[in-house]
Amino acid sequence: MSAAPLVGYSSSGSEEDEAEAPAAGRSKPVSGVRRCGQNPLLTQRFPVPDSVLSMFSTTEERPEDDRTKHGGRIRTFPHERGNWATHIYIPYEVKEEFLDLLDMLLHRAQAFEPRLVGMEEFHLSLSQSVVLRHHWIVPFVQVLKEHMASFQRFFFTANQVKIYTNQEKTRTFIGLEVSSGHGQFLDLVSAVDRVMEEFDLTTFYQDPSFHVSLAWCVGDARLQLEGQCLRELQEIVDKFEDSEMLLRGLAEQVRCKSGNKFFSVPLK
Repeated sequence: MSAAPLVGYSSSGSEEDEAEAPAAGRSKPVSGVRRCGQNPLLTQRFPVPDSVLSMFSTTEERPEDDRTKHGGRIRTFPHERGNWATHIYIPYEVKEEFLDLLDMLLHRAQAFEPRLVGMEEFHLSLSQSVVLRHHWIVPFVQVLKEHMASFQRFFFTANQVKIYTNQEKTRTFIGLEVSSGHGQFLDLVSAVDRVMEEFDLTTFYQDPSFHVSLAWCVGDARLQLEGQCLRELQEIVDKFEDSEMLLRGLAEQVRCKSGNKFFSVPLK
């Protein structure tokens, strides 16, 4: 697809019981031999109540993928303990006037597709969502910082309304495509792709359409949103007061989100 639109931290790794090792210089008592003066009651084994045993089930349950808790979205890959969904992007800081424009666009688009909801955060993707093992996160971010070290911040404009779907056609997005700054985004993606290749991960899309997602819905709604709806949305953008400055952004950092942990890489 075109770049899909789509960070306090706790480990999701397996917990291991740590057995206490004998202290250095002490010998381990021989099984079956009672040391002199030892109380016989201490060597007796008493049954453990069932209520206590049931507290420590040896069967690990997979987390339930309740789609009602995340707007009906379908996971691109199944949740697995120790796997961290990871995404690299440029954050898009919006002004209050931008939210006024978003309200106008969403209100008009909902006349064609009532299921649409507005995005709460805004960004431009530089990678697909990939899976990192927990112990890869720190070295991955370190390599990312090394590849970003030479990049300078830049301005870009996103003012062309487009309709996107993810590869599985399970979600549809309304976005503003970048019209200036495309070359700088391509250079960033090229560097991010090299990081992905070092960790044997999926690189970005061919011929990407860099964009800021504004609204989304479940399913493939291109038929409802393309054509007349798209033309009306573009007209709203073109006629919106101060839209030229309002839709101009500054790329000053690359951000990596892995699970619920965020890493920021400033551009020079």
